[in-house]
Amino acid sequence: MTDQPPHAQNLNNNDHNDIAQELLIKLRQKQGCWVEWGQACADLQKAGYSPQAIFEATGFEPVQQNQVIVGAQVYNSIEKAGASQDVISHYQQRGSDILYELRLLTQEERAAAATLTFQHKIDADEAREIARAIKDFSRFRNPPEGFSQHPGDAVAYQCWKLARQNSDFQTRSRLIAKGLKFAHTQTARQQIEQLLTDFTVVPKKTAPILPYYRPQSAEETPRLVPVVGELPLTPKDLQAVPLVEEMEPFRIVKFAGEQAWVPLPGWQTILGAEDPVVILCNSDRLPSQTKSNPEPVMVVIDRAQREWNSGSYFVVDNSGELDFQWFETAPEVPLLGRVIVVVLPKKILDEELTKDSWQIDE
Repeated sequence: MTDQPPHAQNLNNNDHNDIAQELLIKLRQKQGCWVEWGQACADLQKAGYSPQAIFEATGFEPVQQNQVIVGAQVYNSIEKAGASQDVISHYQQRGSDILYELRLLTQEERAAAATLTFQHKIDADEAREIARAIKDFSRFRNPPEGFSQHPGDAVAYQCWKLARQNSDFQTRSRLIAKGLKFAHTQTARQQIEQLLTDFTVVPKKTAPILPYYRPQSAEETPRLVPVVGELPLTPKDLQAVPLVEEMEPFRIVKFAGEQAWVPLPGWQTILGAEDPVVILCNSDRLPSQTKSNPEPVMVVIDRAQREWNSGSYFVVDNSGELDFQWFETAPEVPLLGRVIVVVLPKKILDEELTKDSWQIDE
């Protein structure tokens, strides 16, 4: 088995080949720290090596490559943000899984969260919860009463909020204890301590169900056909129409240039949208995902609907990337559009059979 995959053609220079081989040996023998492994995996992928080829040459599984690559990026950002030497030294030797969970935070938030996870000896599962609490807290223009911008107070606020919504004594007590553990300021502690005597339960709003829809018939998945124009036309007009290539599973059509279109049935929610656009993603990127097997979906957004209501999901700017969120109360971050429908691909039992109309007729 060769260390170099056939598709890594850009490494035809001897110097580049030597560097690649050195990186593969480093990974195979696990030389250096995990941060160096992450950088080595990233360099090899940039050079044309697929995750599978790196796995075959080094034993690093693709999922492990992704973890150390992203973890190393987070490590570099907390180093640049000025995290303490104790935190840097600790995460230089271990904790790629923990730093991986901090990937959605800003550089400053990552450093603060890494310090918090180091101080409290947090595992990866709890690090995921802490990262989400910090990200949600960052959307407040002004911190809630009694809580500061410190990441510990952000986690404490999340515990305080959940405790107030819970009537179960054991769950409530656990959340209060956790909030007191992470609270950084005295005022945050006081807010949480009030729950020891105030047993009022604030009803939790239930997140709405995402508007899934799966086409059931061929008529509901129309084919998009280019229009040449209106007669009189010339042969050149006919030849000028580009070849249409459909991309499954939603039969998206892309023409020359950067524009692309997708066919959508004339549902009332689509016809009533003022400025609809489509975002493609896998279903596991959606909030409140309950499906066990992620699949590709089209999320239709009406960019004109930017006024909050608790019965809808919205698209927001999450550290420079589009994200879908549900807000229990009016958020202090700009809303970029409302989710009006999530389209699932049509299930086809036998795609080849549907192409032969004579078989269907029988």
